[in-house]
Amino acid sequence: MTSNAASAALRPTSLDHTELTKEQTRIHINSAHRPFTKRPVELTDALDFWSFAGAAANVAMQMSRPGVGYGVAQSRVESGALMKHPWKRARTTTQYLAVAILGTEEERRAYREAVNVAHRQVHSEPGAAVKYNAFDRNLQLWVAACLYIGFEDTYQLLQGRMNDEQAEAFYSSSSTLGTTLQVTEQMWPATRAEFDRYWNDACAQVALDDYVRGYLDDLLNLRMIHWYLRLPFRNLLKFLTIGFLAPIFREQLQVEWTPADQRRFEHLFVFVAFVNRFIPRFLRHGGTYGLMADIRRRIRKQKGLI
Repeated sequence: MTSNAASAALRPTSLDHTELTKEQTRIHINSAHRPFTKRPVELTDALDFWSFAGAAANVAMQMSRPGVGYGVAQSRVESGALMKHPWKRARTTTQYLAVAILGTEEERRAYREAVNVAHRQVHSEPGAAVKYNAFDRNLQLWVAACLYIGFEDTYQLLQGRMNDEQAEAFYSSSSTLGTTLQVTEQMWPATRAEFDRYWNDACAQVALDDYVRGYLDDLLNLRMIHWYLRLPFRNLLKFLTIGFLAPIFREQLQVEWTPADQRRFEHLFVFVAFVNRFIPRFLRHGGTYGLMADIRRRIRKQKGLI
């Protein structure tokens, strides 16, 4: 391969779309809302262990923005590298979500300071084709928005599609997903409708190239874990990941998703949602509260948070 060809292979391809629709940027939720209670829904209602089913899809969404994709793939922070320390990275990410949603302002500040130490090492080199900096608030806003989409999608797959009033209530406390880092309250879209507009506009900037796509292929094939764990879970992970991706991300990842796949995905979550009704809330949500307890213990004993 010539140097020009190699450069082209690493160059993100811009989308042809100038104005995207919800059908392109969101997954399809078929069923009507069926909540456990009649109280207004909250973001904490999405702290279900089934939210982990879409974790790899959320990573793919985040990395679809070149600045995030290259920042993760080229990160010099080895201790937090997904491909080298997958279990530690999973813990720190889920603890970030726990403290962002359930933590006090002091706990969020402590976690922000810990993350900042690692983020200071994540920036592109001078002259790099793709510029990135982990302190870029616009990229952090994109990551936080992806996290919110993940929670909303999982909740709606389990509980059904929310109406506008329910969606507004669910969204109302979500800004801490970004403000726990450098995203300001003013940057976070004030209403659910404003978030939809932001999301469609931001999705027009997604662009995966061969370099980041190769990194994500390693993730989807679980090449960072032992083969005996990889074999039984690889196909399920791929299926769930592609199912949790909206059409625009599937297009960028260059994966196939048929109507039959969509029906299987929807049927799976009809079954999961039914079974989930018989699992006590303290079991479904207990893992997140356990992570929060670990964070508080680490803060109390002045141990590292990430």
